[in-house]
Amino acid sequence: MPAPSARSCLWFDSQAEEAARFYVSLFDDASVDQVYPMQGDPEGRAFLVQWTLMGQKFSGMNGGPHYTLTPAFSIDIQVDTQAEIDRLWTALSQGGTEQRCGWVTDRFGVSWQIVPRIMGQLLAEGGPAAGRVGAAMMRMVKFDIAGLEAAARG
Repeated sequence: MPAPSARSCLWFDSQAEEAARFYVSLFDDASVDQVYPMQGDPEGRAFLVQWTLMGQKFSGMNGGPHYTLTPAFSIDIQVDTQAEIDRLWTALSQGGTEQRCGWVTDRFGVSWQIVPRIMGQLLAEGGPAAGRVGAAMMRMVKFDIAGLEAAARG
């Protein structure tokens, strides 16, 4: 018998397949794994879509307008370079909403955090440097690695 597995499920009004295909286009290690049709839908729309991003499994359900996504759930993407931040930020913010501290809500209503991996290291050092990095982070919308590193140096 297979071991249990976990998968995050996102509720969409009607754009689960469009969202999944957009998300997997942004990452090399990503795929749409399964599309389950909505029974009785003459247009053949999906009811459930399953995809994988960087080893993380997701489902998107077209459940209608009863529930909406909120920033209470976000997808946290750790990156190494400013170019990666800029590329993902540009793609995800088109038609969406930019928010401070590296958060962006895409056009489908999914919230993302695009975070430079070095920020965890800078904050973990503690002391005044970490305080300066935290203060700099709070002033940023899209993260700027050079600005975070400058704040750490003082």
